[in-house]
Order: sequence, then C-alpha cells, then structure tokens
Amino acid sequence: MPEPFDDLTDVYEAMIDWPKRLAREEGFYRRLVAEVEARRVLDAACGTGQHAAMLHGWGLEVEGADLSPKMIELCRRRFGQPPGLRWVVRPFEHLPDSTFDLVLCVGNSLALAPDEAAAARAVRALAGAIRPGGILVVHVLNLWSLPEGPVVWQKCLRTPVGGRDALVLKGVHRCGTRGYVELVVADHQGTLRQTQSVPFIGLRAATLAEWAHSAGLPAVQFFGAYSDQPYREAESPDLVMTARRS
Repeated sequence: MPEPFDDLTDVYEAMIDWPKRLAREEGFYRRLVAEVEARRVLDAACGTGQHAAMLHGWGLEVEGADLSPKMIELCRRRFGQPPGLRWVVRPFEHLPDSTFDLVLCVGNSLALAPDEAAAARAVRALAGAIRPGGILVVHVLNLWSLPEGPVVWQKCLRTPVGGRDALVLKGVHRCGTRGYVELVVADHQGTLRQTQSVPFIGLRAATLAEWAHSAGLPAVQFFGAYSDQPYREAESPDLVMTARRS
C-alpha cells in the first residue's frame, strides 16, 4: 500500500512556501538547540527533508528518517548525503541505533498513525531515542479548532503537475475525532485530474502529556504555534509539544 502523500509528493511540496515557513519556525528551533546544547538531531518523520537540511546547515549532525522510500529517495536527490547528514527509511515507532539531543516529529506526522495506540507506541519509541536532558518536539494540526463537517479550504495554487499546468486546492475538515486532508488537482479548464483524501487522528494535549510522562518525559509544555503563543484548544491552529527527558 502506498504511504500517504507518496503519489503527490511534488504537489504537496509546491503547496508549502518553505523559505517562509522555515523563517517563521527558525527562532523556535534555535532556542531549543541552544537550550539542550544540541549536537545530534533526529527528524523522525522527515518527509521531503526541509527541516533536517536546515538543522544540518547550522552545523548539527542530523538523521532524517521516514517510512516512505520515495520520500527518502527525494531527500537524497535534493540534499545529498554529506558528512553529518544521513537519510534512512524507518517508521517513527522503531527505535534508532543511537540517542539524540533533540528529536522532532513534526508536520502532523504523528497524527497520521492509524490509531491512538500506534501513536502512543511511537511516542515511547521517540522518547527512547532521547538522551537524558534532551527534548522531543511533536507538532500536529489542532483538529479541535475546526468546525465539524465542512472543508476548510486553505490553499489554491497554479503550478505545473506532471509537466502540465494545473490548479491545486488543499483543504482540511473534521468528522468527529478524525480529520481529513483533501487535495484536488484540476487542469486550467476545471477538468478534474486527481483527488486525494488522507485521514488523520485528532490528538489532544492531555493525551500527548500522558504519553510523554509515561515514557519518561516529565517536563512538558504546549504551544499554539511556533511563535511560543499559548495553546488554546478551541482556536489555536497547531498543537506543538516539547517534552524533556529527566
């Protein structure tokens, strides 16, 4: 079975303004790197590798891991594998061979687990990869800020897809305790070319805190975005957790 986003990797990548996004998140990550005096970082669901490459560019030793061989192939092709930057195919619930100062599971990756039991196992595995005093960062979409039912369309972009001009729409919607990322690709005349609907589970701050505590990460903080703003379940667009190993 193909992994989520495998077939439309280039489309999802085009929908993100990476320079703008990384500039917005850079201060958050620099603070954490300084806080734990990080030298080794694991991006446990690295996707197309943008965060891992940014951190490597700061002089850190970085391992980027992803369940999808296609994603890892794209990372190697785009960023190479210079000294201090390693790409591996590995699901985030499997322990790596060594420990790290900082472990990331961001971009809503944890919420793509099939159920809460699988997500809890992943948190335990990620916690096991952190050295004493190190920090785990988890970022998911805050499903609870979305209205029940209708699709909230987030982006509309005209971009080449498969060598042809296309209109791409991306949205998200909530149905009970699950969310769905919706992608629609049409040609310039409006003829539908491709659609994709990717489900994800809704994760609450209290649940993440419980998993972190049971995995040996007692110092937990939550934010509503990478700007360190407080997390408010009813309105924050994101749920960002930092959890420090004792």
